[in-house]
Amino acid sequence: MNRKTFIYTSLSFAGGLTIGGYYLARPEPNSNPLSASTDKDEDEVAITPYILIDSSGVTIIAPRAEMGQGIQGTLAVLVAEELDIAISDINVIHGPPSEVYANNILYPSKSTIRRMVNRIKNRVGIETVHANSHPQLTGAQSSTIDGFVKMRKAGAAARAVLIQAAAKKFDVNPELLSTENGNVVLPNDNTIPYTSLIDDAQDIQPPIDPPLKPRAKWKQLGRSQPRVDMVSKCTGTAEFGIDIRLPDMLFATVKLNPHIGAGVKHFDDSKAKAIPGYIKAISRNDGIIVIATNTWYAMQAAKKIEVEWEDAPYPATSAAHRMALLQAIDENKGTQRRNIGDVDTALAKTDVIEGTYHVPYLAHATMEPQNAVACLSDGQLDIWAGSQQPGKAQYVGAEIAGVSRESVNVHVTYMGGGFGRRLESDFISMAVHAAVEMEGTPVKVTWSRESDMTHDAYRPIATGRFRGSVVKGKLDALYLDVCSPSLVSSSARRIYGTVNEVSEFLDTASTMGTIKQPYQITNYRVIAHTSQRLLPVGWYRGVGETQNIFFLDSAIDELSYAAGVDPLKMRLSLLDHEPSRSVLESVAVMSNWNSPLPEGHARGVAFALSSGASTAQVIEVSRKNDWIHIERVFAAIDVGIALDPMNIEAQIRSSVLFGLCGAMHGEITVKNGKVEQTNFNDYQILRMNQVPTIDVKIHESGSKLFGVGESGTPTGPPALGNAIFALTGNRIRKLPFSKSINFV
Repeated sequence: MNRKTFIYTSLSFAGGLTIGGYYLARPEPNSNPLSASTDKDEDEVAITPYILIDSSGVTIIAPRAEMGQGIQGTLAVLVAEELDIAISDINVIHGPPSEVYANNILYPSKSTIRRMVNRIKNRVGIETVHANSHPQLTGAQSSTIDGFVKMRKAGAAARAVLIQAAAKKFDVNPELLSTENGNVVLPNDNTIPYTSLIDDAQDIQPPIDPPLKPRAKWKQLGRSQPRVDMVSKCTGTAEFGIDIRLPDMLFATVKLNPHIGAGVKHFDDSKAKAIPGYIKAISRNDGIIVIATNTWYAMQAAKKIEVEWEDAPYPATSAAHRMALLQAIDENKGTQRRNIGDVDTALAKTDVIEGTYHVPYLAHATMEPQNAVACLSDGQLDIWAGSQQPGKAQYVGAEIAGVSRESVNVHVTYMGGGFGRRLESDFISMAVHAAVEMEGTPVKVTWSRESDMTHDAYRPIATGRFRGSVVKGKLDALYLDVCSPSLVSSSARRIYGTVNEVSEFLDTASTMGTIKQPYQITNYRVIAHTSQRLLPVGWYRGVGETQNIFFLDSAIDELSYAAGVDPLKMRLSLLDHEPSRSVLESVAVMSNWNSPLPEGHARGVAFALSSGASTAQVIEVSRKNDWIHIERVFAAIDVGIALDPMNIEAQIRSSVLFGLCGAMHGEITVKNGKVEQTNFNDYQILRMNQVPTIDVKIHESGSKLFGVGESGTPTGPPALGNAIFALTGNRIRKLPFSKSINFV
């Protein structure tokens, strides 16, 4: 964000006052009707309401989805800090779909969106795709980075307006007024609640660029705050998508083609008609929507429907999927993404250490299965769903229902996990199809766990092959080939429906975690390959880093042992980036790295710059007979600026466990064109007895802000693999580890 333009406005809204701020870095119009229409590269202004003050109190609008990561509370504190009001004294709600709530970190400008769209358009051969770009997105641990300035500015602007309102009301010089705890403080120390100044504030023009508090004066930011969703979630009153109940609502489920992405040839519901409450079944997309008077009846009726399915558009077995990756590497037609020094000459001078690593598809496996409610009535479509892209839900709903985007209201609920799965719109489109079929009546479509598990947009299957050398105890050369299906190509099929036209092409996710690490390797090359079309793949917690950091860090560990150098010292010797060195030194101290361990114990270390944040882990494991147990995890991360330490620690622990689930047990396999795993019995996550103690150390370099929701995930698998090698001497290069060893 090079140029910073602010506009603030006060609007009459439901008898109250709305004050907003938009930190703008878009060089082109943002489709706001109040913005000038121009194609020139210049800053535009737009209204983004973040604060509503009415007689009942202060409400802060959070533009990002809450799926357990605590983001709405952190965003609200950014506003509350500058507004001088306690987080416990406000309400927080999700903002409606709007481009003015754009995530300017992921979509810094419309020029960027246009370049992305044009690249896809050229590949898929279609003309109009811009409507399917949805800049209001929760993901890539970008929410606090995006909101850090603009939401504080909104709070500061609101505070200035309220001071001016009080000055006008009491005929006082505004410079003599201050604010505290949701009140304006008069010179005589009397206090005026913000809620008493609504009428006086209506016509006041907020400042263009209000100053922000220096960090030394923060009262709430930088300190742990109570979660704004804590009480409702602890008392069971929080409303998730699956909790929605509306008058006269019907219920539905889906019966999907086990060959993902293929359609329906024919179905027969004659046997389903014997199920009480069964209403009808309709064929849409790649499955059947079964509608009944309650969810149980719908699910029982779905079992009775006989369907003739189309065949799978991808290889029929997991072995064939893996072979497709190896073939792509062997054909040596990849794209060079990084090349430093002279790798070929360096490798020719000495013995080469090499190996091939594999990771499988992974499911998101959210605790709350996919679900949505939709109602189409009198040309108005309402959707209730947990969505990480409400703008996308709005577009999809409008297209299916045949109404304008403005006629679609998306009500974003809490989510029982997202991890990237709820960036998809398949569960929303099925609900809208049902609502169109039953026009005038709301319909809730709930997926079974089995439908969710077998019809995900999976974390890609991937392969990494390395060749490296060491000279005089130093890592001299490293050559890394990585291959996975294309996330962008797969996503384009789902968004634009161009099943046959989308070619496979590389995207940035293919090399995330490999080309921007701060390691100073004299000779280093990364070649990226993409495979033929395989299972649908999508965005996942940690995206490409979850596989590529496993490949890269494991290779560095192998080369450390080949050089006869302590693996933690080897990593330090390659780093001149102080935050990265600092987190590695921290986990060394936390884990007592240099002290001996009891017999049958060992440690492994991993490091990565994950989404810009320096992150390190040490995992201690133990062995008893043929069983391996994770004793403890030590994690350190440089977040730049810690806005809420307790929530940061919670997110790091969460992401560490998420990574360990995939490393230890996670695997999606294919047989006869069908996904084999159906539920948590055969797609295992960590059991309580397997969850280790996780110690977290937060670093603040203060240079910039980094997100924390994903950074603990990528370093867990290599740290665990490195620890297993240190304990057993067995270098396991294929995940999940449970295929090779037993975990307690």
